[in-house]
Amino acid sequence: MTIATPAKTADGAGTGGNGRAAGWSLGRFAVLWHRLPFTTTVFLAIMVVGVATGSLWHAAEHQATFHQFAYGLPSMENGRWWTLLTGPFYALRPWFYLPMAGGFALLAGFAEWQLGTRRAMVVTIGGQLVPTIVATQFLQLCRNSGWAWADRIAGTLDVGFSGGALAAIAVASATLRTPWRLRVRALLVVYAGVAIVYVGTLADLVHFFALALALPLGRWLAGPAARNANRPSLREWRLLGCAGLVLLVVAEMVMSLIPGDGPFGSSKEISLSGVELIPLCVVAVPLLNGLRRGSRFAWRCAIALCVFAASQMAILAGLFAITRLFHADYDLSGPPLFIVDNLLWMVELVLLICARRAFRVPSRRRRRKLFRGGPDPAFARLLLGRNGGSTISWMTTWPHNTYFIASDGASYLAYQRHAGVAVALGDPVAPDGSGARTLREFATMCENNGLVPCVFSATSATTRQTGEMGWQQVQVAEDTLVDLENLEFRGKAWQDVRTALNRAKKDGIEFRLVRLAEQPQAIREQVRALSQEWIGDKGLPEMGFTLGGVDQAMDPATRVGLAVDADGTVHGVTSWLPVHTGAGEVGGWTLDVMRRSAHGFRPVMEFLIASACLAFREEGAKFVSLSGAPLVRSSNSGPRQMVDRMLDALGSMMEPYYGFRSLHAFKAKFQPRHEPLYLTYRDEADLPRIGIALGRAYLPNAGLKDFAKLALRRQRVVGGGVEVERSAAGTPR
Repeated sequence: MTIATPAKTADGAGTGGNGRAAGWSLGRFAVLWHRLPFTTTVFLAIMVVGVATGSLWHAAEHQATFHQFAYGLPSMENGRWWTLLTGPFYALRPWFYLPMAGGFALLAGFAEWQLGTRRAMVVTIGGQLVPTIVATQFLQLCRNSGWAWADRIAGTLDVGFSGGALAAIAVASATLRTPWRLRVRALLVVYAGVAIVYVGTLADLVHFFALALALPLGRWLAGPAARNANRPSLREWRLLGCAGLVLLVVAEMVMSLIPGDGPFGSSKEISLSGVELIPLCVVAVPLLNGLRRGSRFAWRCAIALCVFAASQMAILAGLFAITRLFHADYDLSGPPLFIVDNLLWMVELVLLICARRAFRVPSRRRRRKLFRGGPDPAFARLLLGRNGGSTISWMTTWPHNTYFIASDGASYLAYQRHAGVAVALGDPVAPDGSGARTLREFATMCENNGLVPCVFSATSATTRQTGEMGWQQVQVAEDTLVDLENLEFRGKAWQDVRTALNRAKKDGIEFRLVRLAEQPQAIREQVRALSQEWIGDKGLPEMGFTLGGVDQAMDPATRVGLAVDADGTVHGVTSWLPVHTGAGEVGGWTLDVMRRSAHGFRPVMEFLIASACLAFREEGAKFVSLSGAPLVRSSNSGPRQMVDRMLDALGSMMEPYYGFRSLHAFKAKFQPRHEPLYLTYRDEADLPRIGIALGRAYLPNAGLKDFAKLALRRQRVVGGGVEVERSAAGTPR
């Protein structure tokens, strides 16, 4: 075993792990400084001030000089205007530095990334100064008005840069695509609304004015980076309904767990007890999930809950009016909190009524009835033969698929439903020019039924169409295509293929291109035995979805290549799916099943594939697809994002079991050209559920025990030589 030694510098010092770590840290810091100079500078200044003044370990609010650097109405009245500039660099208590400095780095850093340094500086600094000044002036106007909260807050001081950070993220949200823009803004409103109504510190007042000013002006302040705001979709209406209910539930939890004395009075008298709070949370959780999915039943339950809460407001408001009318002794130091609390429930009620069209998803039982029946594979084959499709479109005719028929009646998408996700398989099978409409109608159908839409193994043409719909994409496989017109097994690159053909001839191995269903029973039993041998070696269930088996190979429309010796022994088998090019023509074939005997003719896969290519060329086919290995792509296929790295990790974990990567390397022997295949989806929030759905689609018969085995078991993948060829030859696509 070779042991690597640290490199030596010019003076003989080693540059081992510590040196590399220091270099990496400096490099990352240099990148941050170059890309986010404003955020990095402010963050460092906050930390330096914390160390220099001791605020990192001693609470700033307890220091004798606190009034000299903290902002608030007392500072403004005493002419300490500089506190507007010094206060943002402190935190009240040592542990406040984590949310304050960390939150600033995250929120302002994102804003600087989206808006640019100059615009982010203006927005963040202005978002700190202007709301602070507005808040102090508001308190000055309300002080001595009999409003106890205003009198109390007017005498307090505060520090921190949180107002500027919230203003920055509010403006930066205008640059986000839907629905992320609405998600971020809903979260900000929920936070600021709960804080100002039920807590009501000076910081909460500054945050309220920061968002009240930044959100309406966000698109203008964001400048060229801002995106056009479209009318809310059904999905966004559902999000608004969920956000409102979240605000109300969180508010009840805050009042019960952290009673406060905010602008509208103390929450102690109206807060729910623990016995009352638990049922509310138990009811709210399924309601939120149902509203998120657009459930009609959940909408009705939420309406009933809001009506119950709002009716209390009417009763209490009536009692309040009566007591005032008859001059009853009623102590009121400010607007009563119970009215504000119930008024929020009334606002949620109005919102749900306005968004009623977004909550029409039928119950699960009714959905089963709606999806029952419908077009069958025979109808799909008819449209596929008429319109043509991609190299994997024949897989849409396999069992377990559901068909979405477009409004024109001549286009369809095949999909499977798992974990609330409709996973469409491949491109729409549609006449030229109508694929985009089919995709839009499919997405609408999914929204109306509370399903998450996505398209798996889509070609570049489909990703362009979904991109116009605002969807994202990530490459999940790579189709390997061999053009047959000028195919010749000449040159060094084809040496392995020529060797396989010559050795097969020498050993008396015959190639047969047949329909498996028409073969003698002895041949069919041998084919099934080869498949069972492969499944038994893996220790996991056979995969499905885009990976066929012997049952699919029995289809009369599927061609099967057999390697048979003089004794009638089957050494290997491949199956080929037709690729329709329209008008009933088959222009190519796609490789599906690959099985070989562990003790038979070693280069049988090279022999079978090469022989099939020659046979299909004689029949007039233009190409064959060696199919795309899932979770594999060429190293030169572009930059890799976070989602790509996650898929790479999943591919590495599954490699010892299914050999996708070794299979991809094996196919390189046939000098194919590569076409990327993508997963297209609405946004990143859908990916966890899509991942679960794909797992169930590929391993429909796998249980928790099988998935645990897949995650925990580790095997070393042997690279190179005979072992790679065995893995490739024995691995399905």
